[in-house]
Amino acid sequence: MSAVNRIDIRTDLETKQLVERASAASGCTVTQYLTRLIRTDAPKILEEVASIRLTNEQFDHFIDVCSREEPLSDKIKETARKLDIEGF
Repeated sequence: MSAVNRIDIRTDLETKQLVERASAASGCTVTQYLTRLIRTDAPKILEEVASIRLTNEQFDHFIDVCSREEPLSDKIKETARKLDIEGF
C-alpha cells in the first residue's frame, strides 16, 4: 500500500457544501469523492498539454516543411531544444 499524504484546501462555504452533498449522493466520503475526481480529470488535463493536435492540412504542411532540405533557422533549433527539455 502506498503512503498516505494530506492535501489541505481552503474554499468558500458554497463549494464546501456542494462537495459534501455530491460525495454523500455518491455514497462516499469527501476524500474518496475528490480523489476519484482528481484521478479522472488530471490525466485528461495532462494529456491535453502533452499532445499536439493538427488537422490533416496542418499535418501535411508540417511534413512538407520538415521534408525540405533548407538549413534550420536558429529559431527552429531553439524551439526544438526547448521541446527536448520538456520531453516532447
